[in-house]
Amino acid sequence: MASKELLEMLNKGIARELQVAIQYMWQHVLWSGVQAFAVKDELKDIAVAEMKHAEAFAERLAYLGGIPTTKPDPIFIGNDLKEMLEQDAKDEEVAINLYKHAIEVAQKDGDITTEELFREILEDEEEHHDTFTSLLEGM
Repeated sequence: MASKELLEMLNKGIARELQVAIQYMWQHVLWSGVQAFAVKDELKDIAVAEMKHAEAFAERLAYLGGIPTTKPDPIFIGNDLKEMLEQDAKDEEVAINLYKHAIEVAQKDGDITTEELFREILEDEEEHHDTFTSLLEGM
């Protein structure tokens, strides 16, 4: 039986993944210009990956008897490309910290499957963070 804390961590993960999936997709659609051209496809690809993460968390939460949230965390589009990418990098840092803590909670609960799920998604989030910080270099 999963602890209440672990179920809450899964729901926090869902809310965060929904937030950034929407955020990155809208950024992909709305930004134009030479700089944004180089970023648009990357934003779309990451948005799709984030939606898959939300789905994976929701499936796990439902399996454990929880009810997945449908409410994303607050969405921030940004007023220019630099502001957008700075926020996106911060959002990935939030995920990295959240998922590291969730791994500890899953270990404490002895839930190897949920621990592995958070580990896999953590790896993706670290790559996303690297992408956003790399895009910010020289801006």
